[in-house]
Amino acid sequence: MRSSTAQPGERQRDSEKVRATQILNAASALLAEAGSDGFTAAAVARRAGVNKALIFYYWGSVADLFERVLQGYYDSHRAALETALSVAGTKRERVHRLLDTYVDFMQDNRAYVRIVQHQIAGGGPYAAVVQRHYAEITQWALSQLEPLVPSSGATSPRHLHFSISAVVVNYFTYAPGLAEAWGHDPLTPGALAERRAHVHWLVDACLDSLERGG
Repeated sequence: MRSSTAQPGERQRDSEKVRATQILNAASALLAEAGSDGFTAAAVARRAGVNKALIFYYWGSVADLFERVLQGYYDSHRAALETALSVAGTKRERVHRLLDTYVDFMQDNRAYVRIVQHQIAGGGPYAAVVQRHYAEITQWALSQLEPLVPSSGATSPRHLHFSISAVVVNYFTYAPGLAEAWGHDPLTPGALAERRAHVHWLVDACLDSLERGG
């Protein structure tokens, strides 16, 4: 019978898993707060309360750690959308449920919205990593939209996906500028509820057009 007491090797492996997770959590929090410009081994080590050498011991490089954090973001993103789509309903109900989930996820992870756009648009050091993950989730999203809209033309999945993404994502990207232009904080609960209603209105207009054969 195997002893319930962990052996030295097992304790060592468990300790290393805890330390690696500690670093990963610190990296996620730092990236969300400071963005990619402040994402350095020294900064992550300070946040995790560990020696900088451990960053490389557990994760190989800062780029590898960045990709692992980004992978977690995209995995959570896809899981949230898959859950929304798993509930039965009419085409319109499913699209609106998917939209609500998308808005909620972007609201909760709006720091990553700016990080992703900054890397892609500005050719940052992690641009290739971001582009690869972005392409993967985009292909998945297109596969989910294919049964709902025409396969080609102006109303095809690629255009609908990109348009909805832009409508949702850009609101959070430009929020600081909108606050000054509009004279109020666009991220208050009331402002977000109004924005959500507007996005639903736009999607309904698209769905109405498709149902009319437009």
